[in-house]
Amino acid sequence: MEYMRWLEEHNKQINELRAAVHTHAVDDDLHSIVSSVMAHHEEIFRIKGLAAKSDALHVLSATWRTPLERCFLWLGGFRPSDLLKLLADQLEPLTEQQLASICNQQQSSKEAEETLSQGMEMIQHSLAETVASQLGRACSSSSPPSNAADHTAAAWGKIGDMESLLQQADDLRMQSLQKMQRALTTRQSARALLLVSDYFSRLRALSSLWIARPQL
Repeated sequence: MEYMRWLEEHNKQINELRAAVHTHAVDDDLHSIVSSVMAHHEEIFRIKGLAAKSDALHVLSATWRTPLERCFLWLGGFRPSDLLKLLADQLEPLTEQQLASICNQQQSSKEAEETLSQGMEMIQHSLAETVASQLGRACSSSSPPSNAADHTAAAWGKIGDMESLLQQADDLRMQSLQKMQRALTTRQSARALLLVSDYFSRLRALSSLWIARPQL
C-alpha cells in the first residue's frame, strides 16, 4: 500500500516534469521539479529501510513489484550499473567528459554490487548450513529442546543480517542517482529521470499484458 501511494505521487511528479521539459521551462523551474523527484526517490528508500527492519525477506522478495520487474531484481531493487548503462546508451547528446563520468560510475557501481552480492551469498551459505545442521538432530530424541531454539535463533540472526545488505544496496541506488545528477545539466537530469521512469513503466505495462494474454 505504501508503494502504491508512492507510485501514484511519482507518476504525478513525472507528468509534471515531462510537461516542463516539453514546454521548455526555465532551468530554475526545472531544477525545482527535478529536486522534488529526487527527494521522492529518497522517500521510497526510507520506506524500504523501515520495512527491512521489520521483515528483510519481504523487502528482498519485493512482492509489491510486477512479475516481470522481479525478474530483474538485485537485492530488492534495480542494479545501479544497469541504470547508468541505460543513461549512457540512451541519453544524448553527452559530452565526452559526461560520458566518461557515467561510465566510471557504472564500473564502480558494478564493483560495489559484486561486493554486496558476495555478502549475500555468504549469508545464504551460512543460513543453509545452519538449517542443514538441524536435520540430523531433528530425528534424535536425545537432542534437547534448547538446541533447537538456539539453532532457530541463529537462523533468524542470519536473516536479520540481510537488512544491512538491503540498506547498503538502496544507498548505492540513491548514490547512483545523485552522482548522475551531478554529472548532468539540469535539463539532462530531467530527461534522465524521465528515461528511468519510462523504462520501469514499460516493464510494468509489459508485465500486465503478459498476465492478461489469452491462454491457449
